[in-house]
Amino acid sequence: MAKALKEYYTVGCCGIDCGLCPRFYTKGESVCPGCGGKKFKDKHPSCGYLTCCVTEKGLEVCSECKEYPCRRFDKERKNYDSFVTHARVFANHDFIRKNGIEGFIVQQRIRMNILKDWLKKYDDGRSKSYFCLCCALLPLDALRTAHSFIVDLGGPFDSKEKNARLKDKLRVMAAKMKLKPQLNNAAK
Repeated sequence: MAKALKEYYTVGCCGIDCGLCPRFYTKGESVCPGCGGKKFKDKHPSCGYLTCCVTEKGLEVCSECKEYPCRRFDKERKNYDSFVTHARVFANHDFIRKNGIEGFIVQQRIRMNILKDWLKKYDDGRSKSYFCLCCALLPLDALRTAHSFIVDLGGPFDSKEKNARLKDKLRVMAAKMKLKPQLNNAAK
């Protein structure tokens, strides 16, 4: 049986929020187990971040390394990767350096719980990626506000109407912060 390569597989060695990625919540063969999760090497056999960070140095994330940020992050600095959650890589690492990996995981679990609730109750079959991006990019207090808004929403609204209202609330909040939680254009 496959074993996890690291304890906190919901955060990538590189700093991405694996636990907030649509592929983490996918059903079937294309599901991603998270960084270093069970069968990770089957999905991502040549991840240089994992090899250096976990296999060679025994760390959970790159920001625990005294050499961070190394040259491996040069492409990230230049916004090379179009994967939207990469927009938070450096902020995530900064948080981990300041508060520790456990502090980050506490915050991330709150985000993941909000996301799981939205996916269970308000996903119309086409909103998973959008909800994941919002949970990865928006500040935690904004997510809590949006979550309270939709949970407290009264009236005779069905799940389709609640989905529309939640997405509208998230769009307004993101626009005020000059964030664009969409697949083709991340932040700013």
